[in-house]
Amino acid sequence: MTATLGATPTIVLVGHGMVGQRFLEALAERGLTATHRVVVLCEEPRPAYDRVQLTSYFSGRTPEELSMTDMEFIKDHGIELHVGDPAESVDREARTVTARSGLVVGYDVLVLATGSYPFVPPVPNKDAEGCFVYRTIEDLLAIEEYAKSRATTGAVVGGGLLGLEAAGALKGLGLAAHIVEFAPRLMPVQVDDGGGAALLRTIEDMGLTVHTGVGTQEIVTDASGAVTGMKLSDGSELATDLVVFSAGVRPRDQLARDCGLTVGERGGITVDEQCRTVSDPHVFAIGECALASDGRVYGLVAPGYEQAATAAATIAEDETEEWTFTGADLSTKLKLLGVDVASFGDAHGTAEDCLDVVYSDSRSGLYKKLVIGRDGTLLGGILVGDADAYGTLRALTGSVPPVSPEQLVLPAGSGGGAQLGPSALPDEAVICSCHNVTKGTIRGAVTDHQCTTVPEVKKCTKAGTGCGSCVKVLGQLVNAELEASGVEVDKGLCGCFSQTREELYEIVLALRVTTHQQLLDRYGREGARGGDGCEICKPTVGSIIASLAPTIGASGYVLDGEQAALQDSNDHFLANLQKNGSYSVVPRIPGGEITPEGLIVIGEIARDFGLYTKITGGQRIDMFGARVEQLPLIWTRLVDAGFESGHAYGKSLRTVKSCVGQTWCRYGVQDSVRMAIDLELRYRGLRSPHKLKSAVSGCQRECAEAQSKDFGVIATANGWNLYVGGNGGATPRHADLLAQDLSDAELVRLIDRFLIFYIRTADRLERTSVWLERIPGGLDHVRDVVVHDSLGICEELESLMADHVAHYHDEWATTINDPEKLARFVSFVNAPDTPDPVVGFVPERDQIKPDLPLLSIGMRPADVLEGSAQR
Repeated sequence: MTATLGATPTIVLVGHGMVGQRFLEALAERGLTATHRVVVLCEEPRPAYDRVQLTSYFSGRTPEELSMTDMEFIKDHGIELHVGDPAESVDREARTVTARSGLVVGYDVLVLATGSYPFVPPVPNKDAEGCFVYRTIEDLLAIEEYAKSRATTGAVVGGGLLGLEAAGALKGLGLAAHIVEFAPRLMPVQVDDGGGAALLRTIEDMGLTVHTGVGTQEIVTDASGAVTGMKLSDGSELATDLVVFSAGVRPRDQLARDCGLTVGERGGITVDEQCRTVSDPHVFAIGECALASDGRVYGLVAPGYEQAATAAATIAEDETEEWTFTGADLSTKLKLLGVDVASFGDAHGTAEDCLDVVYSDSRSGLYKKLVIGRDGTLLGGILVGDADAYGTLRALTGSVPPVSPEQLVLPAGSGGGAQLGPSALPDEAVICSCHNVTKGTIRGAVTDHQCTTVPEVKKCTKAGTGCGSCVKVLGQLVNAELEASGVEVDKGLCGCFSQTREELYEIVLALRVTTHQQLLDRYGREGARGGDGCEICKPTVGSIIASLAPTIGASGYVLDGEQAALQDSNDHFLANLQKNGSYSVVPRIPGGEITPEGLIVIGEIARDFGLYTKITGGQRIDMFGARVEQLPLIWTRLVDAGFESGHAYGKSLRTVKSCVGQTWCRYGVQDSVRMAIDLELRYRGLRSPHKLKSAVSGCQRECAEAQSKDFGVIATANGWNLYVGGNGGATPRHADLLAQDLSDAELVRLIDRFLIFYIRTADRLERTSVWLERIPGGLDHVRDVVVHDSLGICEELESLMADHVAHYHDEWATTINDPEKLARFVSFVNAPDTPDPVVGFVPERDQIKPDLPLLSIGMRPADVLEGSAQR
């Protein structure tokens, strides 16, 4: 575009969100950052970050980790980025933008990427103290602070995507959480009544209270103006201390209105197919602030990225690119509170004379619906509870699938389900909707550009670098294309070993290999032999050797000799590293059963060392804030009092949770506490590919939540039912029934077999839930092996477990009795008497919390702690 204001034409970008950052990248790809001055005015106090993953802040991701801005990119391309300095006004005649700071920037091209703002219903007291919106990192920080200091109950107005995420965040902060949705179902835009019902059941099972079909009429406050409740449209009142409004968003178009640009009747800056405003050829609008030529405002990241590329191509006047934006696919795949929800194509069946194919399992919270045309064409669908097939189904939309619709919705292994691989997709199928990357483009990256890994294909095509929902299909396509080209797909553990973890386990067991170096020198890849290994194989092999130590004649102590160098960071100090460089101390408390004397000892230690204490969800007591040099002192006292390591730091058994069982509970039919204690003492210290959790419930009321554990036990009048493969974490999975009405001896024998078979065959860092779904034959195969001994290995499995049980020893008891091993517990190896000055605390609620005064944008805790021994 011709410059009019100076020798170097200027592009001004107002707004630096995800779409704004993509626009800058598109400018750089076309060389415009080398020929133009690029100025960015950003209202938020931080550069662009991943707003799609905003809620992950509450599960531990820092604002820095959410950042999408590589400051080297900004610097290398000479981009002038002004954070915390939004545009206040635009003079279209003079072609200048004035920022809040008073900065005036002339432009040749102005691009508005101002996004959207949260809609807050006009109810009385909507601005009261304790009312928040859920849009930015700053919003989340404010909610977190208020929830911790002022609230016990929170309510979210809105049951859409962000509303459910906000409710999950409030629950995670320890509040009783409510969701108020005016529509008759949750997520009314994405799912239908059946999908909403499945979603509702699952969310209520998580402990959230849902109110659908009611609106908010008033926010109730106390004399000080703080929130105390909500009046609802059905006449009821909901007591709450905190309210989050998440009732949708509106285009942020006030800046455009003020300078006379045309906006839509319901908002949005009107643009043409090149994303140029219809009012001014020098002004563009992209993202959620833009009203596209099809009359729609798009609130998803993928259309915003496409608009950003369209605007950049138009500004570059590149005639080789025919970029236009006339509409976009609204398909979405989300994980809400750990529940998969996806919709694609004509999800609600608006096409004339279409048919529905539905599979619903209310017990498991599964709902799948496909919308099919009369000619068999897949028009769209809804998936709740299991969206693994989303990538394939969305790509098949508009075509006739190669199998019947019924086979596409039935679960795999049900006798009628079918799993379609990448070969079923046509080359023109869009795999990555964020960057509009087709299967053909991905195949070309492998065949024409010699990409052999998913990261290489991501870099070449940008597929998988947006929302990430296509990464699984992307990996399948890459492997399929390599195999079709005659290239053997490397399934080795890492660059050091061509064998899988399962194969390495068998080698270690059969040949009694006792060190990582022996294994690497004999079985490593050609270039890796004689080396030190890598961060993948060292802890993996260390875990295999530790799990087989008694059988192969290796030391079972993880800090002996070479083993110490193989461990993950937590195992190095037999404690969990916390965010400020301090450590947590977690003694084992089998079954959650503890004497008053034991409680007193723990209380005295926590008091004497100034530790933060918390009861865990696994019926133990966490003590946080121990400096590395204090760990041996603390554990000496704990061991003297009869406590031992709780292995909260290891890939091993964590806890066996229990209810009080028949001893105290009037519903109990078995002694669940005794069984939980027996199981925890039997499997304590058992090293495995991933952490293991267990629980024992004394009756079918399931108070110990055994069906969300790696192995769970539920009492019956006739004995015990054994469930396996459960997971209650980020990807919840109900455990499957392996065997029922077992005696004590039968139960223990089957658990022995199951655990060793899992340890023997699972991949690195693979939970039992993932392993059970991956292993050929799934649950049926596992049952055949461990219950019916179909492979004839059960005697060996039992023997391996017996070796573990017979040779167990407490790692901390061993450590505190060895002066040489105690020498490692220092912050600085060259100044052992010097405590780490960065490890600080501030008071909170009569205890302590980490003090991180040095943290700022772009600096992570690991950067602050660089140089300490634990690094």
